[in-house]
Amino acid sequence: MIWNNCKHLAAWLVVLTLVPFLAGCSVYSFTGTNIDPSVKTFSVQTFQNTANNGPAYISQRFTEDFKDFYQRNTTLKLVPRDGDLQFEGQIIGFDFAPAAIQNTNGVTQAGLNRLTIQVRVRFTNTKDPKQDFEQTFQSYADFNADQDPTSINNNPNAIRVPVTNIITDTFNKSVANW
Repeated sequence: MIWNNCKHLAAWLVVLTLVPFLAGCSVYSFTGTNIDPSVKTFSVQTFQNTANNGPAYISQRFTEDFKDFYQRNTTLKLVPRDGDLQFEGQIIGFDFAPAAIQNTNGVTQAGLNRLTIQVRVRFTNTKDPKQDFEQTFQSYADFNADQDPTSINNNPNAIRVPVTNIITDTFNKSVANW
């Protein structure tokens, strides 16, 4: 009987010791975000495509993917405008260039082509203006040289990797404080 009481007492002591650590002052989630509890909403203005040669769909695709990523990875509510966290910007670069050169039978040609996308993001935190930033994020994807850049432009899945990387980098800078 005494042994059972000691086990219960020990269990309660462990729980009481851990409670202060579990109820800390900062906010943490399993996605790594560090969002102030007073922040409840976010808004995303359409990212306009100002790149000379980006596909017509990239503005809408990037903006919707951006919204979806924040909705999946935070508990923030998306609002049409004036969110506690505000995002806006432009797609400023969409460029193809050779990434690797190869020499086949004395002919020098591209072995890989690289698509590089650049997006300028303006972030406003209405609850903590010290976290505001304006920054250009860039990412790329490599394609076989025999793939025509026009076919890549017409394939929304071809831009998935650089778009996802840019959105993830923006997420880390804005709410994960990396």
